[in-house]
Amino acid sequence: MKQISILSGKGGVGKSSIAASLGILLAEKYKIVLADCDVDAPNLGLVFGLEEKDLMEWENISTNEKAEFDLKKCIACKKCFDICYFKAIAWVKNKPKLKEFGCEGCGACEIICPAGAITLKKINNAKIGYAKTKYGFKLVSSQLNIGESGSGKLVNKVKEKAKSVSQDADIMLVDSAAGIGCPVIASVSGSDYAVLVVEPTPASLFDMKRALAVVDHFNINKGIIINKFDINKKYCEEIEDFARTQKIKIIGKLPFDKNFVKALVEMRPVIEIDENIRELFEGIVGEILKTKF
Repeated sequence: MKQISILSGKGGVGKSSIAASLGILLAEKYKIVLADCDVDAPNLGLVFGLEEKDLMEWENISTNEKAEFDLKKCIACKKCFDICYFKAIAWVKNKPKLKEFGCEGCGACEIICPAGAITLKKINNAKIGYAKTKYGFKLVSSQLNIGESGSGKLVNKVKEKAKSVSQDADIMLVDSAAGIGCPVIASVSGSDYAVLVVEPTPASLFDMKRALAVVDHFNINKGIIINKFDINKKYCEEIEDFARTQKIKIIGKLPFDKNFVKALVEMRPVIEIDENIRELFEGIVGEILKTKF
């Protein structure tokens, strides 16, 4: 199975909307599965009009651990309190107490405790599920519980789930989180091709360059989509100059169009309501498929 990842660096540039439309067109030629790997704020399902009741399976999973104290063994040495980088341990009545939502499960306290009074215990910190869209392919999604951590590991679970429910799909299309943190790194790793979405603004260009560094770290072939290219001619040209200098192909330019907003309001992929935009997306898919990945 080939993996195509869609990322942006900056949030709010239209990445999920683009992923949805690309998924529909790719599904016309290949057997695909979609993985919503923005596990802190998954919303790809909304673009397809999916609701929680549409999920065919929804289960609690664990991708993290938390410290647990045996206060009978504790000798009140405060070593756990002193070493905790996340300040997750309070000191109450000369005993350690774990703060709610503070522990990241790093295990430093367990290692340093001379009395063996601390152990790491698995917790249910997330849920994962999948749904079948009306276009014939499945969408896997997950959600971290409020205040919990472990997003990078959860992304790996989403991709594993996508493979298991894909029924030997040809392509996994991954909608990554914004930024360059753990969930993005986990999303991009293993990719055969990366689509970088950027809009012509200073912040978006800056963040795309940071995301590009992640892609290049894994030596992944890539292309750039400029969304809303016509809102700022100066920065659009700057992006094009940058791409030319770096020898990165611009695989598509999408205009600022109110039909994108209309599509989101109606919870439908934009190519369903605008034939001209569909043709632009068909061109993007053609450019992706030209690439040997």
